[in-house]
Amino acid sequence: MKKTLVPFQQVPQLAKTDVAYATGDVKLEPFVAYPPKLSAFEAVIAAKHGATYPRTDLVQVLQLQYADLHLKQSVVTNIEALRLENTFTVTTAHQPSLFLGPLYFIYKALTTINLAAEIQQQSGGAYQVVPVFVLGSDDHDLEELNKVNLFGKKIVWEPGLTGPVGAMDVATVNPALEELQNILGQSPEAQALYERVSAAYSGGRTFAAATQALLHEFLGDFGLVVLDMNTAVLKRHFIPIMQQELLEQPSASIVNSTITQLNMAGFKTQAAPRDINLFYMKPGLRERIVLEAGVYKVLNTEMVFSTEAILAELAAHPERFSPNVVLRPLYQELVLPNLAYVGGGGELAYWLERKALFAHFGVQYPMLVRRNSVLWLDKDAVKKLEKFGFAMASFFGETEALVREYVEKNAVVDVSLASEIKELHAIYDKIAHKASAIDPTLEKAVRAEEVKAAGGLEQWESRLLRAEKQRHEVTINQLRGLKEKLFPANGLQERSDNILPYLLKYGEVFLTELKSTLNPFDSGFIVLQTEEVS
Repeated sequence: MKKTLVPFQQVPQLAKTDVAYATGDVKLEPFVAYPPKLSAFEAVIAAKHGATYPRTDLVQVLQLQYADLHLKQSVVTNIEALRLENTFTVTTAHQPSLFLGPLYFIYKALTTINLAAEIQQQSGGAYQVVPVFVLGSDDHDLEELNKVNLFGKKIVWEPGLTGPVGAMDVATVNPALEELQNILGQSPEAQALYERVSAAYSGGRTFAAATQALLHEFLGDFGLVVLDMNTAVLKRHFIPIMQQELLEQPSASIVNSTITQLNMAGFKTQAAPRDINLFYMKPGLRERIVLEAGVYKVLNTEMVFSTEAILAELAAHPERFSPNVVLRPLYQELVLPNLAYVGGGGELAYWLERKALFAHFGVQYPMLVRRNSVLWLDKDAVKKLEKFGFAMASFFGETEALVREYVEKNAVVDVSLASEIKELHAIYDKIAHKASAIDPTLEKAVRAEEVKAAGGLEQWESRLLRAEKQRHEVTINQLRGLKEKLFPANGLQERSDNILPYLLKYGEVFLTELKSTLNPFDSGFIVLQTEEVS
């Protein structure tokens, strides 16, 4: 694979806060605990010493969640290692997603795996560092995770159920599996890949367990440990924080204060807090808890709790309480001996709003590491890019700007009339000066004629450009097609495409090659291109 880094500042699809964090903007320094670099992990590990974590419960939960999977030795070793005080984690998280979701789902996992290995290697073996993928199985936003794009076709999973998506029955995925099989085709390679995927969605699993099975199938050999934190055993450790949130509601004021500081520094709000940042869950239900007139209500239900009743419910059934995006990072860091959180730009933006909240609850704030972003170019894309003659960075721009650039570079004559329009304005400036000297009221009429004349030249420029576009129509259509393939709807490939077509085309070696090429501290948007994966 040939690897090129495009500076983050040259990727218009990225948000301002994302680019600022990725490029070390000093305005964000007050909102982080450690700079995202390998040398800073000595300080992170030193801060972790003496902290206690529910290691025994964590290992027991993982062993139970992996009980029906064909375990890979690297995962078994990593789970057992979590019992030891000199074992730490590097964590990423995402909702369980249909067929492993868009490509960035995989990039998050691979960045986490590579980062864990680098930290462990740097320590000289003094510490073991386990890569952990936390499944946000509490999430109920089905629209964020129920669709995938393969070969330009969209598959949508419509379970017809409500409540936490991770708890939904995988039998509802069967229609999507049928579509997947038809799209993949009937080749031996396609059938083998389909069988590996469909096996994950079997055995009466939940949707979260199926996602865990898929991640284990394709990334387990790299030692990735997948954890579903929606368990009573682990949530019991989070009861004190949830109780304080119910009784005192400290999160809203703390996070809003940080958000105000970020806004003043020029950064937008990412995830504004609620008064109470907890949901109540039962089968088929996940709704917000609100405090009204001295009682706790579960929105869109008839459920009402007194203070005593809701505290009793929390003590008896902590699994029925679900932290939202404000409190979820706290829960994760309370349970895991975590050194760093790996996330995309949007995720890190809301983590930046949480530092003071961590301090309030006495939970250590991890290093934040931006996941790798990747644009993958296959043999055909590379060939076309060379034909068009574009620098890779320019291809991140708007389609019409690319078309114009190509036409202007390949026109018989220069179709731009910018210099002529500039000369025209200079001529009218002289005319206006003379007219104003004779009669100041004449200048307005001169300027009106100037606008009309410049407009005429602009129209001629458009006609020349249109004529040149017609001469290059075939190539321009190819350019548009390639741009749409690499940047669907002018978005990022990694937010649209799914991993399965790549596995079908290149086989398992694609993941191995990808892992070996990525570096968690790459200082730009990664462009990978190859003629063949070998």
